[in-house]
This record gives sequence, C-alpha cells and structure tokens, in this order.
Amino acid sequence: MEPRRLLTFRAVAHERSFSRAARALALSQPSVSNQVAALEREVGVRLLDRQPGGLRLTPEGEILLDHADAIAARLDLARTQLAAAADEYRTRLRVGAFPTALAGLIPAAVERVRRDHPAIKVTVDEGGGDLGGRVRSGELHLAVAFQDSALPRTEPAGLERLDLMREHFMVALAADHPLAGRNEVALADLAEDDWTAAQTDGLIVSACRAAGFEPNLVSITSDQLAIRALIGRGLAVTLAPQLLADAFADLALRPIVGPSPTRDVYVLLPPGGRHPLVAPTLEALDAIAAALAAAP
Repeated sequence: MEPRRLLTFRAVAHERSFSRAARALALSQPSVSNQVAALEREVGVRLLDRQPGGLRLTPEGEILLDHADAIAARLDLARTQLAAAADEYRTRLRVGAFPTALAGLIPAAVERVRRDHPAIKVTVDEGGGDLGGRVRSGELHLAVAFQDSALPRTEPAGLERLDLMREHFMVALAADHPLAGRNEVALADLAEDDWTAAQTDGLIVSACRAAGFEPNLVSITSDQLAIRALIGRGLAVTLAPQLLADAFADLALRPIVGPSPTRDVYVLLPPGGRHPLVAPTLEALDAIAAALAAAP
C-alpha cells in the first residue's frame, strides 16, 4: 500500500468528511477523493460508505484504520526521535587531543564556548597517532595534535591542518632542587639527574642528547599526575611544555639556557561540512593559544 494514500484515508476516516480532511491535509478535495479511491482499488474492497449523514467506515475500513493509526503513531515517534537526535548532534561535540592539550587547552576552550552556547555537550577523548584517522572516519569532529618543530611539517592526507601555536618547553624541577633558584637552567647541568619522559626517543630525550648527554630515564610515562609526583618528591626532572604551566604550578619551572625545544600544536579538521560548534571552538582555541604564546 502506498503510505501517502493510507494516511489520507486515515484523515478522512477520522474527520468523516472529504472536505474537512482536505483542509487538515492542505490538499484539494478532489485530490483527497482520488487518493482514497486509488487506495480502495489497490486493496480491492470498499473502505467508506457515502451516506446522506456523512461517511461511515465499512468493516474493512475499520480494520485498515487500526493499522493506519498504528503507522501514524510510529511516524510521529520517528519524527520525535529524529528531532531529538538532530538536537543532540547540534549540541554534542566530539573532540580528540593529546594528553597535554587535554589538561592545558581543551577545558579552557570548552569553558569559553559555553559562554555563548550553554547547552553544549563535549566528549573528549585522549589520542596520539590515531587522531587523524579518527577525524577522517567521522568519529571525532576535530582533534588537537602536535609534532616536533624540528621535524619536517606533516600534512595528514585528506584532512585540514590549522596551526595554533609553537609551544616552548621549560625545565621542571622540585621546588627544593639545587638549581630551582636559578632564573634559567642549562640542560647540561642536569646530566647527572634522573629523568622522566613519555618516550625513550621523543623530544625530551632528543633535547638531552643535543645538550651532550644521555638522560637516565627512571620513568616512562605520559601520566601528568605521575610526572608531577615524581618531580615534586625530587625523584626526577623533566621538560614541561607551556600547556602544563598551570598544572605544574607547584613545581619550579625554569626557562632553558639557549635554544629551547619546541613543538607545533595544531587542529585537524575533516574535509567537507563541519559540525556547527567547530567554528566557535576554533575561535576559543585560537584565543587561548595566542595568550599562551604571548606569555613570558
């Protein structure tokens, strides 16, 4: 059965009038009559008896009306659920980021966006090398990633890269470390210290090697709470990025003597259409990154 004819028949059956049904459906009366007649030919039985006092449903019409009411109810439910899903889509943003950005960039950006969009719901996922693929697949609406500034610039295939900032690193020491009183610290002066780093061949280890020594790594972790605890208790030192300045405020953070290692922090966006909350989120990320880059 053709659904449009079935719903037109339903309107006529409830109104008991072709003219009233036509007004309710915003159709002409001949169009309504033709649709009901076509439905009767399709099912092979009469559905309505036309009498001087109005229309009366035949027994077959009563049966079909029950089904038409059930179909109409499911369609109404579908509209309600789709509207709710569309509203959920408009207000929920899925963001991915590397751990440091999750602590020092994303919360501040979401807070800014919520000033103008208080109903925003944000799902934040930690990621690393998988962030580009997750944006490309549609799992994430955007992602914040980074690369070592000393390496050739990467342009992930099929994605748009928008640079946010070039982030500098500082030496992170315990507050009572012998070098904590200095305004600047040379990496070579920490050659005998124990170190913590996220990787055995990442930016921190590369910076130590460039300073002329191989760091004694006593911890390999990207867990910021663990890193802060190790340094705070004097068990290790490390290089901390600008994004962790607030999270590591209880430690001694000192500029590095000479060239500082840097990394480029950027946003990855999918091709084509963007989620409506991406634009204000980008504005917030740009503003926060600009403030961090301008900080002494």
